[in-house]
Amino acid sequence: MDFDRDYSMTINGGPATAASWLDVVNPATGKAFAQVPDCTSEQLDEAVSSAQAAFPQWRALPLSDRQALLLKAADAIEPHVEALVRLFTREQGRSTAGARLEIEGAVQWLRAVSRMAPPEHVVEDSTEQLIRTRYVPLGVICAIAPWNFPVTLSIWKIAPALLAGNTMVLKPSPFTPLCTLKIAELLRDVLPAGVLNVVCGGDNLGVWMTSHPGFAKISFTGSTATGKRVMEAASRDLKRVTLELGGNDAAIVMPDVDVDAVAEKIFNGAFYNSAQICVATKRLYVHADVYDRLRDRLVELAQAAKVGDGSQQGVTLGPIQNARQWERVRELLADAREKGLTLLQGGDVPEEGFFIPVTIVDNPPEHERVVQEEAFGPILPMLKFQSVDEVIDRANASDYGLAGAVWSADEDAAMSIAERIETGTVWINQNLVLRPDTPFAGRKQSGLGVENGMEGLLEFMAPQAIYLARS
Repeated sequence: MDFDRDYSMTINGGPATAASWLDVVNPATGKAFAQVPDCTSEQLDEAVSSAQAAFPQWRALPLSDRQALLLKAADAIEPHVEALVRLFTREQGRSTAGARLEIEGAVQWLRAVSRMAPPEHVVEDSTEQLIRTRYVPLGVICAIAPWNFPVTLSIWKIAPALLAGNTMVLKPSPFTPLCTLKIAELLRDVLPAGVLNVVCGGDNLGVWMTSHPGFAKISFTGSTATGKRVMEAASRDLKRVTLELGGNDAAIVMPDVDVDAVAEKIFNGAFYNSAQICVATKRLYVHADVYDRLRDRLVELAQAAKVGDGSQQGVTLGPIQNARQWERVRELLADAREKGLTLLQGGDVPEEGFFIPVTIVDNPPEHERVVQEEAFGPILPMLKFQSVDEVIDRANASDYGLAGAVWSADEDAAMSIAERIETGTVWINQNLVLRPDTPFAGRKQSGLGVENGMEGLLEFMAPQAIYLARS
């Protein structure tokens, strides 16, 4: 397989091209380096029809057979990890090391999910009756993945949905479609035709998919604004939805921390993938007693971080993935400068490409945009606090509730704080840890539904209660 050319969609188990094509841009150069088909509405109909046709036989397979096919899928991808890593860095921008974590993680995720099994509950088993509850697949799943973790977040949808007995039509972001298209090509000989269809296209394709009557459920990862439009479209025929949306995640640093021991972990939690992570630390609340020391240490790390083309040796932070997001982050920085906020920045960045210097905003007022808005880029506001009650109120004063973190030498005190944070995930003395066996969910405007864990698997299924009267 040539990973540098010949990109096609997968519809009904075979390749599909289109009359028009979309450019794929390397964010480190700002220049197009590949083209992918721009799916038509007729091709989407074909993909949905093939998924519908494949559904009865796929759901009828024993669970053990579907589990085995997920393992075969992992085995089919694994020999091509290095080629996918190189391709991933070109289309997404992340460093080679970070790209490898994503591709290898996708293989491991498939294997982990293959070990899961939906439960069956016996409510009553008496001489009068048998009542049992089982979980059944929904049908054809519409899956829409974003550009920040394009492979990871596609696998988050593919693995549990297919294990549950559903079939799928998946749309990767038009900014980062290449690895997903190639993975689908690798799986054409593993999965029955129609079980996994992968199409790509521009904004119109997302609208066609979310309003298509052939889907039973939409699994969407992206911005809160787009998630609201997805939910509105789904409401027209009551499709089920899982929405993993934005976050403005707060981390709380208590005065008893060892600054030198935690600074690098906090830095990585804020800036990994150039901060293009929905659960990255985006507001850093630091107790006044250790604020200056931690700020100075984070600035040192920012200045030492090598920002550049992720394919180059030694680069730790790549570009913003696309021009649209790059302009948004630049505008947020310009607003901070206009307001007279103190910006502490890392070293120089390349002139070519979508780069932003690592930026720490020194104790801005709480009401400023740089605090209230999700930057989704390497801008971190640091804010001082004095008391626990104060900082919890400030952390919770957000429309978002995706994740948060607490840093403290006192585990009991940290746990008490964590339990008061209004988010679906809270880390203590760590961050960015997500597992296939642990539920991941947002509160408030950070989303609806659950991914991962048994709860996430059951999002792709419906309970069915069966009552048997015994004579």
